[in-house]
Amino acid sequence: MSNHNITNIENTFESYLKLISLYTENKEKWLETIDVTISGWFSANICSMLGAILTKLQNELNTVTIDAKDSKDILERNGFLAFFGQKRVFDYQDTIIPYQVLSTEDDRYFNNYVFKEFISKSELPKMTRVLKNKLTESIYEIFINAKMHSGTHKIFVCGQFFPKKKKIDFMITDTGYGIKNVVNNRFNANLSAVQAIEWAVKDRNTTKENISGGIGLSLLYEFISINKGKVQIISNEGFWQLSNGEIATNTFENEFPGTIVNISVRTDDQNTYMLNSEITDDIF
Repeated sequence: MSNHNITNIENTFESYLKLISLYTENKEKWLETIDVTISGWFSANICSMLGAILTKLQNELNTVTIDAKDSKDILERNGFLAFFGQKRVFDYQDTIIPYQVLSTEDDRYFNNYVFKEFISKSELPKMTRVLKNKLTESIYEIFINAKMHSGTHKIFVCGQFFPKKKKIDFMITDTGYGIKNVVNNRFNANLSAVQAIEWAVKDRNTTKENISGGIGLSLLYEFISINKGKVQIISNEGFWQLSNGEIATNTFENEFPGTIVNISVRTDDQNTYMLNSEITDDIF
């Protein structure tokens, strides 16, 4: 049996490091009991990353138990604890984007989930229906990318509206090969994890044969830049972040087994968003 306490988990490099360490310390275990205690603040969208890690450990026939302590209420309301044998309760605050574990075959359900639970949230900045559809397509491209290249069979998604912090966070996680391995294998290259992420986020770069286009996030990045929100990508040992229009990178000592895309949208943004034209897909 092993006991692990994870404390004050937010959308930061340091918090992701704590969860990667949790995985690293337990990834070789088999048929053991792994007790996880969550104390202090826990950003509920990160259920996506934590759920992926704990499910991977369960796949090695380990028993995982969770004591959520300070975060029990929100993790019951968003359904996360229900995946680990605990109860689910009604979301009386109407702030959750529910935790879901989806098969890579659930294309239509994922698309509907993103549109209904995230893009159509009334708290998001005002935008046209056309732009909402385009942003949904952009996020859907993350799902398709994971389905086609990552080798994963499950996608872990979750989000949360934080009224006091005036933001909505939404995270997508897969436990596949990671961007570095996919890009290097496809092009016989030797990029670092950060270099591979930087390559993948550029518009038009793709690992799909005979298909133009990129990872599908250029429109999303443009929207987030104007909104002064945040996009983070964690893959293998690489960390990439677009925040308030500026890009930052970092490297973890150990690898995350897959890829995470975290999106944070400011809800106090008074702009109204629309496509400049459906041809150029520029936002004004």
